[in-house]
Amino acid sequence: VQLQASGGGVVQAGDSLSLSCVASGGTFSHYDMAWFRQAQGKEREFVGAISGNGDSTYYVKYPFDISRDNAKNTVFLQLNELKPEDTAVYYCAARLSTFIDDYGRLKMEREYGSWGQGTQVTVSS
Repeated sequence: VQLQASGGGVVQAGDSLSLSCVASGGTFSHYDMAWFRQAQGKEREFVGAISGNGDSTYYVKYPFDISRDNAKNTVFLQLNELKPEDTAVYYCAARLSTFIDDYGRLKMEREYGSWGQGTQVTVSS
């Protein structure tokens, strides 16, 4: 599956921003989706994940929210109460929904076989 993230920009501290990630080339509902972020000079960090059918979300960083619209092949990341430390490139990622015995694995980059190109979010103070 191919992924295209969008929606980043420059915002003020306290603002909200909604990121989108559109998938193509696969049956979207068959994929768990996740968001990661990487700040300059730091390692990539897990932000949250959502199951293929959208019924469950996993380890979503507060006060952010993840949702998806399978009819539109799109997953969303709602960034609320943004702080300067939220400044990063945000990436969406997909993994084929298979049985998982430890949901903590959803936080691991190696679980995801497809990645979007990233969208920059900059939060000014």
